[in-house]
Amino acid sequence: MEILSDPAVIWFLIGLGLLLLELVLPGLVILFFGAGAWVTALVCAITDINLNIQILIFLLASLLGLVLLRKYLKNRFFSKKDEEAQDQLEEFIGKKARAVDAFSKGEGKVEFKGTRWLARSSEPVSEGQWVTIISKDGLTLNVKPSP
Repeated sequence: MEILSDPAVIWFLIGLGLLLLELVLPGLVILFFGAGAWVTALVCAITDINLNIQILIFLLASLLGLVLLRKYLKNRFFSKKDEEAQDQLEEFIGKKARAVDAFSKGEGKVEFKGTRWLARSSEPVSEGQWVTIISKDGLTLNVKPSP
């Protein structure tokens, strides 16, 4: 039990707890405090420093990591999905498609880039008519007749 009184072990366990907490509460903030605790554990393992200096090292390492790396890591791991979704929408919105069949109850099929899609329209659409894609809901295109 003497090992649990070693400051390096205590800081390591605090860091481990914070990193595990980041898995439960993602937001890429707690991660840096866990890393700061591990930096403090490393310094405590190398030198013998008092508690005030340990807390100072913990705060400096955590806040520096947070300020310098959070935006980079967040962009690297989390924002690509939003960009890809926007790129996919731009591929559809405003483009023309041809109705494969008539839309009798507001739903039918259109052909866009060689692929048939389920489509909805609030206005009647006849077979072979050109339509403009106004939005996309999953695998269904919302269209309106082209002028």
